[in-house]
Parts: sequence; structure tokens; C-alpha cells
Amino acid sequence: MEKDLSNYRKSYEKQELLESNISDNPMELFQKWFHEVDANFDVEETNAMTLSTFGLDGYPKGRVVLLKRYTYEGFIFFTNYNSEKGKAIAKNPNVCLSFFWNSAERQIIIKGKAEKIAENLSDGYFESRPRGSQLGALVSNQSHVVESRDVLESELLRLEDEFEGKEIPRPDYWGGYIVKPVEMEFWQGRPNRLHDRIRFQLQDDYSWKINRLSP
Repeated sequence: MEKDLSNYRKSYEKQELLESNISDNPMELFQKWFHEVDANFDVEETNAMTLSTFGLDGYPKGRVVLLKRYTYEGFIFFTNYNSEKGKAIAKNPNVCLSFFWNSAERQIIIKGKAEKIAENLSDGYFESRPRGSQLGALVSNQSHVVESRDVLESELLRLEDEFEGKEIPRPDYWGGYIVKPVEMEFWQGRPNRLHDRIRFQLQDDYSWKINRLSP
């Protein structure tokens, strides 16, 4: 099987990213970009991001997860702690997050360390989820081999009966991580492949060193 993709080209011409238009803190620029994309561009899930980890097999692996909250401290998402990504983070908390908003011709790449958030914060988010999503967290032994789809659906029906009219507790193996950034790169597509790339690197005094990178 062979397909030549060499003629797949796009000219990036919508925006620019200049040092004169950014703050000293990358989280403020992230918030600005996120709101602009969410309000003005056709992006179905602005909070979708690729999480890359180092797997237990030694290979890096990326998968899309949903950002559920961000603060000056970092980026929060939720998952099964016993999943493949959970085990990878337990062994090596150095991770990478990336957002690509094609319609805005923007990308953000974030290097950071992941750590579990407080249990009460995980409890609060779990309680806000739809019951179907709560039950799904109980049904799925995430990343483990399952015999068939029928096994999952049968377990879901059993749990629906078990918890009918009852509060569904958060399982202790499910909760949130916060990724605290040490480096953030903002990429804005520009004509002639001379893209804007601005990198923020966290310093020992918690200030951010800002550099423009060659495209």
C-alpha cells in the first residue's frame, strides 16, 4: 500500500504571535488562546489534548484526553489510575500535553510533571459527572484485555440495578492528575512555513524565560 502525500499543503495566514503581544506568564497566554479558539473558531472540543507518557515497555505513547480545569498551577484531567497511562505516570511523571487547533492554525506543546490531585477534588468532579459516566468508571478495568463488548454491557446492566436510586461512589482507582508545566511552546502558523514559535521555560526563581524559536 502506498499513497503520496507530498502535495498535501496548506498556507497558514490567519494570525501572528509577537513578543510585544504576550504576557510574562504562559498560563495567561494559554487562557487567551483557549478563549479565542473556543469563541471564534469551529472546534468541536477545544479542551481535547494529546497526553504523551513513557510506557512501561519503554515506548512513548500519546492519546487524546480532555482537559477539565486549568489554573496558574497547571492542567487537570481525570482517568483510571490503574490504566496504562496511570501506570506510566506512576513510574515516570514527566509527560507532555499538546493542543492542536487546526481551524485557528495554533498549537501548544507543554512539558511538565503529573501528580494526583487531592481526593476531595476528585470526589467533587466525579459527583458532577452523568450517572452513565460514573457507572462506566466502575465497569471499565481500563487498558486491560476484555473478552467481548457483551461483558462490558452486562456489567453495566448489573451495576445499574445495584445502584438504582443510590449514590454512586467514586472508586479509589479513579481520579485526577494535575500537570505542572516546566516548559510551554506556543506555535502560530504563518505564511511560507515561517511559523511563530515562542517558548516559555520555568526558571529556579519561578519566573519564565521567553525565547523565539526558529521554525
